[in-house]
Amino acid sequence: MINRRAGGGRFTTLSGVPVETCYTPEHLAGFEPARDLGEPGRFPYTRGIHSTMYRGKLWTMRQFAGFATPEETNRRYHYLLEQGQNGLSVAFDLPTLMGCDADDPLAEGEVGRCGVAVSSLEDMETLLRGIPLDQITLSMTINSPAAILWAMYLVVAERQGVDWRVLSGTIQNDILKEYIAQKEYIFPPRPSMRLVTDTIEFATRHTPRYNPVSISGYHIREAGSTALQELAFTLRDGIEYVDWALARGLAVDEFAPRLSFFFNAHNDFFEEIAKYRAARKLWAGLMRERYGARDERSLKLRFHAQTAGCSLTWQQPYNNVVRTALQAMAAVLGGAQSLHTNSLDEAYALPTEHAVTLALRTQQVLAYETGVAATADPLGGSYFLERLTLDMESGARDYIRRIDGMGGMVAAIERGFPQSEIAEASYRYQQAVEAGEKIVVGVNAFQCDDQPIETLRIDAGAGERQVEKLAALRARRDKARVEAALDALRHAASAGGNTMPAILNCVRAYATLGEMMNALREVFGTYQEQTLI
Repeated sequence: MINRRAGGGRFTTLSGVPVETCYTPEHLAGFEPARDLGEPGRFPYTRGIHSTMYRGKLWTMRQFAGFATPEETNRRYHYLLEQGQNGLSVAFDLPTLMGCDADDPLAEGEVGRCGVAVSSLEDMETLLRGIPLDQITLSMTINSPAAILWAMYLVVAERQGVDWRVLSGTIQNDILKEYIAQKEYIFPPRPSMRLVTDTIEFATRHTPRYNPVSISGYHIREAGSTALQELAFTLRDGIEYVDWALARGLAVDEFAPRLSFFFNAHNDFFEEIAKYRAARKLWAGLMRERYGARDERSLKLRFHAQTAGCSLTWQQPYNNVVRTALQAMAAVLGGAQSLHTNSLDEAYALPTEHAVTLALRTQQVLAYETGVAATADPLGGSYFLERLTLDMESGARDYIRRIDGMGGMVAAIERGFPQSEIAEASYRYQQAVEAGEKIVVGVNAFQCDDQPIETLRIDAGAGERQVEKLAALRARRDKARVEAALDALRHAASAGGNTMPAILNCVRAYATLGEMMNALREVFGTYQEQTLI
């Protein structure tokens, strides 16, 4: 960790927590190793969810990728698998994230720019061509239209002859953090929560190895939160999903083992490791004490980590390689189950093949050359780290109690509580950077002339090709079948039943993403966030 002075000459973590000169046993008064630390693979899982951790199995190296057309992204996936990546992660473009087809007027100029364009089952079939879905885990970063993209994936597996029960992977599907941080919501919060609960219920019944939601603190941190806020709001989101699933009539041990989490790996090395350890301990306690979970798998918090995109700088971009390596090391020492390492050029554009290969090699060097996989929780017992972990746990509990008192996370979002907390933290951090109290190398200190780097350029014709393919699909599909399927989806949304069977039938009929989302908009309406003052 790079020490930085706050006002008055104090040293603090990146989140502004004061740091002492040295830590001794006196800083752990009341600390009980058996209770607060335990052993790896045993409650409360502070030291990791598996007894041997990476000695038994390395973390999954899952590079986030997607750009331009499904054909081009499919080629990138095959390249990454050839380079030793062992899991895929789909990045969708903005129109897809917002539930728009490639030929929607709102999509003009954005198709394929920040991810891959997927408007129909045909696109998903192309995207996953040659990928054996019974052997490769697949993660999809999609939220408002998550049920629809997941249905497309399920139908592709169906057509590959793959039994849904063997499918493994994760769909992000975390709508709460959209209202809190990323703002890619479409429907009001409560109908959106219903859709997430539909997917949890459907996955429980039909895809027992697939994670139907990845409860995501990553974007909360990218929006400017502190590490503590990322931890607290993420876990409270998890509580909200559990509450809604229980209200649906599911038993906690039916679905909780397939809940997964997604955290940021930021610059403050020890603070990040403490965050991951506190997350495991807190979740295990919440599931046992609050919900009476009995299945050990329900107690184990499993998480994916991604290095911090917001820490990357366009100034001196090769510094980003160093940042990413240290952030990835923190995620590994914190016990991540899978990891994405950002590329050096991502402050400019989507990564080039060269840059993404270097990012993958960063993980491989960590795994095979550094020795960090040899023992579980190697920093456990450090006075400093244990103090940070305890403080992270205590602070998160306080936030959770406050949100409970507001009536839960949906109610807290509707009154703007987490949004305002993050806005204030982001403002304080930016003030510290501008005042030189927090150093960003190459930005507010150690500046020099930058050398140009190669960047990925998205072919301007990618959008045109997607529009042409969509027009051809609309011309040859069975229009009556499409309309009947969309009518059935409207009915399912209005009637209050699980929408997944109707969505799957729409997908099989080659209804488009935009058509299905418009059918749901007719029933649920759209959402406009109230301005915070």
